Amino acid sequence: MLTFSSTRSADIVPLEAAIMSGTAPDGGLYVPSELPRHQPAALDGNGGLASVAETLLAPFFSGSSLAERLAQLSADALNFPVPLRPLETGSAALSALELFHGPTAAFKDVGARFLAACMGDIVTTGAYAQPPVTILVATSGDTGGAVASAFHRRPGLRVVVLFPEGRVSPRQQHQLTCWGDNVISLAVKGEFDDCQRLVKAAFADPGLRQEHQLCSANSINVGRLLPQASYYAKASLEHWQRTGELSSFIIPTGNLGNGFAAVWARRMGMPIDRIVFATNANTTIPDFLNSGAWQPRPSVATLASAMDVGDPSNMERLRALVGDVNGLRNEVSAAAVDDATIRETLIDEYRRHGLAWCPHTATALHLYRELPAAEREGRHWIVVATAHAAKFDTVVEPLLGTTVTPPEELARLLALPADYATINASLDELVSCL
Repeated sequence: MLTFSSTRSADIVPLEAAIMSGTAPDGGLYVPSELPRHQPAALDGNGGLASVAETLLAPFFSGSSLAERLAQLSADALNFPVPLRPLETGSAALSALELFHGPTAAFKDVGARFLAACMGDIVTTGAYAQPPVTILVATSGDTGGAVASAFHRRPGLRVVVLFPEGRVSPRQQHQLTCWGDNVISLAVKGEFDDCQRLVKAAFADPGLRQEHQLCSANSINVGRLLPQASYYAKASLEHWQRTGELSSFIIPTGNLGNGFAAVWARRMGMPIDRIVFATNANTTIPDFLNSGAWQPRPSVATLASAMDVGDPSNMERLRALVGDVNGLRNEVSAAAVDDATIRETLIDEYRRHGLAWCPHTATALHLYRELPAAEREGRHWIVVATAHAAKFDTVVEPLLGTTVTPPEELARLLALPADYATINASLDELVSCL
């Protein structure tokens, strides 16, 4: 049975405990004791995402109470497409991995729905947690909506979502606050890092943690990261099985969960070449790769609001996996994109292909356009499209001079009434709302 340990100690726990704990008691993040290796030929990239996830993740679930349910959990949670859209062909091939076809029109649906399915099964057995379990989640935009959707009305589970007041798009905020029932939405006076600090402080309090059966659904929870590796596996396999070529990814990233999942997929044997992280004006990650000094700082508000993170949590996992900064430079590269460039890129890409992208996806598209010709030629590049442009209508529509129609499920959510409370960035105020 594959076990999980903290990034800060050698203590090991089974899969169910890692999922239901979120973070380790020592404050570290859970990682698998080893990463299994797969032969690409053993997975079918042309099948659905659920089929790829079932095979890729089977070693992590072996011996757990969820093992026999993995196929059904995958099928139930990952029941929407993640298409690889060809944008440009020829010797410098470019595709977009569209991860916004789930119920809240963002890539977070993949991890959140899979995690909710797993937690629902675990809570039902009562072996690792007694209901009610409280899912405490900080969001910079998309995570909270996806988690609220995934856990809404699930028996034995409730959700408390913290988001930074005035720092998410209007449609993102509506998705965070339209649920009711077992979902509590809290606007925090501050920035995303204040929300994340409150969550970490709550988990660090043993009494509070036990009283409310606290668990996380951020990318700090290993149960959310594991399924995210599946879409990198599927996309790279789809291209490799057709052409025999590796794929390189440019990934918009904030808290680094999405980018780290790609590193995991490559380490597990998937046909992936280069991995590039695109950030916005929050430059903690590229600065670290350039200088070798890890210097978290307060986040800066940008057009790509879901990436407004100044202290990316998953860097702890990445550093535990690859070692020092020199090892990290051999694994990944990163560059930042400012708001002015995001605007220019959204306009330019619309002129090129007639497609409207979200501001986060624009950061990845810009980095692709900036690649030297020698790096584009002979490689298949995939930009990761993380959210539907309609979620950022106030940014995208004025730039493009057109209306971006929301997908049907997003339109349904936007028609629901919103309800939330506003709190200061204080643990006492958070506790009073639990």
